[in-house]
Amino acid sequence: MKVLIVCSGNKGKLSPFIQEQLVALQKAGADYNLFLIKKAGFGGYLSHLPSLNRSIKEYKPDIIHAHYGLSGLLANFQRKLPVVTTFHGSDINEKKLLKYSRLAHHFSAASIFVSEKMKEKVKDKGNSFVIPCGVELSTFVIDNKVQKHISEILEKGSFNILFSSSFSNPVKNAKLAIDGCKLVEKIKGVKMNLIELKGYSREEVNQLMNPVDLVLMTSYSEGSPQFIKEAMACNKPIVSTDVGDIRWLFGGSEGHFISSFEASNVAENIGKAIVYSNEKKTTHGRQRIIDLGLDSESIAKSIIAIYCKVLKAY
Repeated sequence: MKVLIVCSGNKGKLSPFIQEQLVALQKAGADYNLFLIKKAGFGGYLSHLPSLNRSIKEYKPDIIHAHYGLSGLLANFQRKLPVVTTFHGSDINEKKLLKYSRLAHHFSAASIFVSEKMKEKVKDKGNSFVIPCGVELSTFVIDNKVQKHISEILEKGSFNILFSSSFSNPVKNAKLAIDGCKLVEKIKGVKMNLIELKGYSREEVNQLMNPVDLVLMTSYSEGSPQFIKEAMACNKPIVSTDVGDIRWLFGGSEGHFISSFEASNVAENIGKAIVYSNEKKTTHGRQRIIDLGLDSESIAKSIIAIYCKVLKAY
């Protein structure tokens, strides 16, 4: 099966979770070629239509798989091949993008949403599926050895917390995380070291996740956050706001705490996580990921099954 992948290349490289999904799809037997979009905005995406048609003519794919709503809309401007569109979060959660995503969903042969909450925001035509992006369990492993360059980031005598993203990303709501940590310092007298997740390779993220005491996500919105699933794969205690599919991912398991958007509640949950981390150190998050079928290999098989279903009906 030949699959043309249509997605943004504006940042000069693929999003890690898309790249990892492609590797898993290839291992599962799908052949793929990439079509990267290099211009932003609706007009920028639409300007790629001639080159997309050339790519289709040269590669001769059986099916197109687009990632994010605007990519799905562009892919559907050609009507020779069926399109599967995966919606990842911002394309549904942001109002300015939702209208384009609804159009992409309407014209797509199948739509994949990474969480049930996202699926509920569009009209289901009977061709909608909920499939989160998988975790590459060979990359995100439990490793007790702390690399030297990682140990320099950690602070001895502090409670080391890994934040979910860059502090400058407005959707990730770093202020809430910072305010929560300051409250813990004030109330508990425990020094907090909040570490910004920025500029690290996938392997370095894994190396950083393992020695920290806690991972923290305070986002305003998410689809199915990879950061959380990767932290679960490393058996880390987690504090997160109630966004995306967090409740389903956690499933009430120990060491995972859901917060409101109040700094006092974030601080309260960090306090609980400190107690949990001191007493038990680790969670059963990795087994939860496996039980939910969220490893990359299982997700790839589910996506290929959708390809087959679409092609059979097309």
